Amino acid sequence: MHRALCPVETLYVAQRSRGVLFCTLRGQVDAGALSVAFDAVTQASPTLRSRIAPDGRGFALHLLPESERPRLITRTGHEDARRAELNAPLPVGGPLVRAVLVSTPGGDRHLFVLAVDHTISDGHSIIALHNTVWEHYRALVEGGADAPEALSAGEVRKASAAAPRWPRPVSALLPDADPVAVAAYLERRIEETRRHPVQLLPYDVPRPAGDGSEPAADGRIEVCRLTLDEERTDRLRRTAREAGLSVHSLVAASLLTTARGRLEGDGPRTLGCLSPVDLRSRLSPPLPAAVMVPAVTAHLQSVDVAGDTDPMVLARTVHTRLRDSIARADQENELRITTEVPRNPALQTATVIATNMGVVAGPRLPAGLHATDVRLVPARENYFPQAGRSPLMACVVSFEGRLAIEFPHSTACFSPAFMRAFRDDVLARLLVLTEAGAPTPAPAPVIAR
Repeated sequence: MHRALCPVETLYVAQRSRGVLFCTLRGQVDAGALSVAFDAVTQASPTLRSRIAPDGRGFALHLLPESERPRLITRTGHEDARRAELNAPLPVGGPLVRAVLVSTPGGDRHLFVLAVDHTISDGHSIIALHNTVWEHYRALVEGGADAPEALSAGEVRKASAAAPRWPRPVSALLPDADPVAVAAYLERRIEETRRHPVQLLPYDVPRPAGDGSEPAADGRIEVCRLTLDEERTDRLRRTAREAGLSVHSLVAASLLTTARGRLEGDGPRTLGCLSPVDLRSRLSPPLPAAVMVPAVTAHLQSVDVAGDTDPMVLARTVHTRLRDSIARADQENELRITTEVPRNPALQTATVIATNMGVVAGPRLPAGLHATDVRLVPARENYFPQAGRSPLMACVVSFEGRLAIEFPHSTACFSPAFMRAFRDDVLARLLVLTEAGAPTPAPAPVIAR
C-alpha cells in the first residue's frame, strides 16, 4: 500500500522544505480532545500517516505502522518554543507531519504548532489542515451530532487495513499538452535566463572557506516579521485597488526596491522576483485546499531596478507580467518543466521570493478559546552558507484582515540585524503606500464673511 511520488514531488524530497504554522491561543485547551481531533484528521488522510521511502529510481509514500503514526505532542512551554519547533526537521523516513501543543504552566496560554513536509503540502493545504483539526476539536468539546467519535482499537486496525485512497499528484491533473510546445516553452525560458541573469543578495555573515580549512557556520533558522494592523492593511488594499494593481505587486515592488538598496551603486540592476502561483483554483475541476498534495508552481520575472525606480511603476510591471502569464496558462508549463530545474537552476533563481497567499481565515474555536495570532513560516534544512548569496524569502499572508510578511532565514547566511533592517525598510516603503490609500479628509467648511 504505497503511492509513487511524481517527478515534481520527488524534487521536494531533496529540498527538505516544510511549512510551519504557529497558532497562539488564549484560554483553556483540552489536550485529550485535541489529540482525538488530530488523530481523526490523520486517519482520514493516508498522506498524513505516511512516510517517504525509496521506490526503484524514485520515491514513494508508504503507510506508517500504527505505532509510528504522528500523534499530538504536548508539553509545558518556554520562551524559545517557537524557535525550537521552527528548527525541528521532518527527516526522510519519518512522519511527514508534526503537531505540538506547548502550554504555559498556568494552562491558559498555548502555542499550537503544525509542521508539514512540502512533499505533500502547500500553504493552502497546511492552513486547511490546521482549521480542520480545530473544527473537529470544536465539535468534540461542544458536543452535538456533528462531534466525531474516537475510534476503538479494533476500528483503528480495520481502518488502517483498508486500501488507502491516495490523492493524485497535481502533475497528473493537468490537461494534455503538446510535447513539442512544452519543449519550445522550456527553451524560451532558458534563453530568457541567459539574456537576463539576476543578481542575488550577498550574505552579511562571513562564509566558510571553500577548502574545508574553516568549519561551516553553525546556523539556526530564525524569522523576522512585519505586520500591518487592519487599518493600514485596508489602506494598502485601497491603494492597490485605485491603481488597478494587486497587493502582491505592491509588496513585491517594496521587496525589490529594498533589495536594490543592498547592492552597490545607483544604476539599474537586474533583479528577479519569484511569485508562487496556486494551481488548485486553476484546475478543472478545482482542487480543494484540504487535498494534501503540493499544488503550486511559480512565475519568475526579471526587472531592472535602479536606486530611484518609482515603486508604483515597478509594481505595475510585476502585476502586468504575472497577470498576463496566468492568462496564458504558463503555470501549467512551469509545472511541466519543473524537473528541469536541477539542470537549469536559473529557471527559479530570484533575488526575492514573494508568496501571495492572500486573505485566509483563522480557525473556528469553541467559546472561551481565542486565537490571538496565526503565522505561517516556510523553512528548510539546508541554506548553503558556502554559496555566499541567495534569494531572500518573504511569506506574505493576511489572517483576520491583518497583512503579515515573514522573513525566515538562516543565521549562517543573514544576520538577525541584517534581516531586521531589511524588514524595517520594507515596512517603511509599505507605509508610504498605505498613506496613498488613506481616505481623503473632508474639506474644511467655508465660512462666509
